[in-house]
Amino acid sequence: MTTDQPRPGDEGDPDRDGDRAPGEPAGPDPGIPKAPPPGDPYGANPYGNGEGAVDPLAGMPPLPSRFRRLIARVIDAIVVGVPVSLLLWPLRGDYDWNENASTGGSWTQQAIVLLVYFLYEGLMLSARGQTLGKMAVRIRVAMLDDGAVPRGNPAWNRAAVYSLPQLVPCIGFLFWLVNVLWCTWDQPYRQCLHDKSARTVVVTAV
Repeated sequence: MTTDQPRPGDEGDPDRDGDRAPGEPAGPDPGIPKAPPPGDPYGANPYGNGEGAVDPLAGMPPLPSRFRRLIARVIDAIVVGVPVSLLLWPLRGDYDWNENASTGGSWTQQAIVLLVYFLYEGLMLSARGQTLGKMAVRIRVAMLDDGAVPRGNPAWNRAAVYSLPQLVPCIGFLFWLVNVLWCTWDQPYRQCLHDKSARTVVVTAV
């Protein structure tokens, strides 16, 4: 004799085939993670802003080591500095950049290199978030808000804060030194001052 008693495990299960009307979609698969609820700080924003979040690094690609960032800068300095210096060499003529430093010779050469580096970095970061040095060590610059490539103003802002203050004698170098060392104690994103100015973060490239 058959009964209408429910089978064990069937109580309250809205997704049983027998309880669904024809054409009614099945309920959510318990094996698929649910989408973040509206307002979740890492729903549409994988990087987040750290406000009210338990883990401000949740959802971010790994942060690279500071050593990798240093190597990227060294590579970029060689990529820009060597060709520009070679191009300036024929223009020297009888003028000695070093012996005439007091009249601005060496400063002019340094200024040209810094301006070219500024243009190089601004263009590369705006195009793809990476310079040649960053490509070599597989890191990239991303917007802190959403991880996007820092196109336009953020890229140029970042490049300007890194390069252009060095045009100011003495004080510019001190600012540059503090700027690049800032990431050694900054938490949680290891940002330098040029990152904070542009609201960017350096992450590992996938």
